[in-house]
Amino acid sequence: MGDLPTSVALRESLYVWPLLESAHVLTLMLFAGTAAMLDLRLLGVTFRGVPASEFTDRLLPWTRAAFALMTLTGVLLLYANPVRYYFNLFFRVKVLLLIAAGVNIWWFHARTHRSIAQWNDAPRPPRAARMAAIVSLAAWTGVIVTGRMVAYNWFDCDLQPQSALVNWAAGCVVPPAEPPQ
Repeated sequence: MGDLPTSVALRESLYVWPLLESAHVLTLMLFAGTAAMLDLRLLGVTFRGVPASEFTDRLLPWTRAAFALMTLTGVLLLYANPVRYYFNLFFRVKVLLLIAAGVNIWWFHARTHRSIAQWNDAPRPPRAARMAAIVSLAAWTGVIVTGRMVAYNWFDCDLQPQSALVNWAAGCVVPPAEPPQ
């Protein structure tokens, strides 16, 4: 996939690549900002006087739109350089954190959010909502940090020798060392 003409053109583009990266970061900021506000409300830290349903009804459209654009730009960035990202340890951790964040979102909306009428006006939501907020804040913080670390090649497969654990986690295929002669 990395050798496809469109992938190469995107990766080597003088203007599209930086615009794509910028759009990814800007939509990430919008997403993370609105998600953090929602999580802080679920923790009962901010906006205690605003009903939780009203708060989520107003912010979720922005959060979802930012997530959609962030995902689109992220997929295009991955498409432009799939081999580099696939073998990047930080990218692999980021994907695991994205999965954890997605499961947390699904769990919250499938379970906890359904009973929002019971705790809508409570300044401090129930424990399940607070736990979902903590997991969300931790997972998305991890996604942002590891996403930033992807740019650094500390654990790239072409930097050998590395520990066997790092090579395994990054998916590196390292030929066996030749015996000394």
